[in-house]
Amino acid sequence: MMKALLLTLAMVTGCAWAEDWPQPDWATDNTPLDWQTVDAYAFPARSTPERSGIRTDALLIIRDGRILHERYTAPTSAATAHLTWSISKSVLATLLGVAHGERRFQLEDPVSRFYPPMRGHPDVRMADLLHWASGLDWQEDYEYAPLKSSVVAMLYTRGREDMAAYTAARGTAASPGQRFLYSSGDSNLLAAALRGMLDAGQYADYPWAALFTPLGIDSAVWERDRAGTYVGSSYLYLSARDLARVGLLMQRDGRWQGRQLLPKAWVAFNRTAFTQAQALPGEANPGGHWWLNQPLANSPRPWPSAPADTYAALGHWGQALYVLPRQKLVIVRYADDRDGSYQHDELLRRVLAVLAGEGA
Repeated sequence: MMKALLLTLAMVTGCAWAEDWPQPDWATDNTPLDWQTVDAYAFPARSTPERSGIRTDALLIIRDGRILHERYTAPTSAATAHLTWSISKSVLATLLGVAHGERRFQLEDPVSRFYPPMRGHPDVRMADLLHWASGLDWQEDYEYAPLKSSVVAMLYTRGREDMAAYTAARGTAASPGQRFLYSSGDSNLLAAALRGMLDAGQYADYPWAALFTPLGIDSAVWERDRAGTYVGSSYLYLSARDLARVGLLMQRDGRWQGRQLLPKAWVAFNRTAFTQAQALPGEANPGGHWWLNQPLANSPRPWPSAPADTYAALGHWGQALYVLPRQKLVIVRYADDRDGSYQHDELLRRVLAVLAGEGA
């Protein structure tokens, strides 16, 4: 009786001590739920030679700070630091949120203030990069147009030694802030700008000191290019359980236990749609370096089965971190998808259907 009373009081007063946090590891929610329909979709038999179809490596579902469901496909396990691909971009934005809270930059600041090679594009602001709206000429295709691809050149050929410098040398295709054009180059310019905000010698440890260590993340590996800049677009590795910590931080509006690690206004910025984008069927809409289920004008929700306030970090070949704030859900999916079989909405629909039937 006393425990229930204290829990109710904590919920009313907003005391963080009554919440579940991974300390050091995640607790488990033992509510009996039937995940068969979810697993049937996420973990079908694999076609190994063709590498076709849905190929989930990890699925982790967290509700209000506790593990509801967890499954892996070997060799991936709970201890595996999995390549996140472009989820790296949203984690970079989270790291920048810490820097913003430390007053190291403002959204309206020109990028050139922190990264001098951008002086050729003096009107590009930090906010423009965070919206993937630098206006720089860019081609993001991978497999479909490798010879014309800016991102392939940046990551693997002539730009790989200094990825931010390669991006800064691109021409202008549009006015900054006026057009959404998804660009891994914009993300690597953000990683270089972060370096310019910090004292000499501080950059190498900053992701850990500012974000990973406070969250209890110990699996992180983040590659840097030869210039020493973190490849903020692509090359962060995290275990599913550690990536879920980033999701829980965001789900709780930037608060980690008793500390407001990210300003609430920063999380609100991440979750605000960039309205200069064009809606594409089934594709999430851009926010502040996160992806939103919020519909743009005269368009439906990208994922109709999920609430409009759902948002996500998404990566190549099916990587996903979903946050459903009202449901207090964080879902991590790692994968090796090589075609378009997997649908975000279908997984979310099945997860929410399981929870809707809870107690029935």
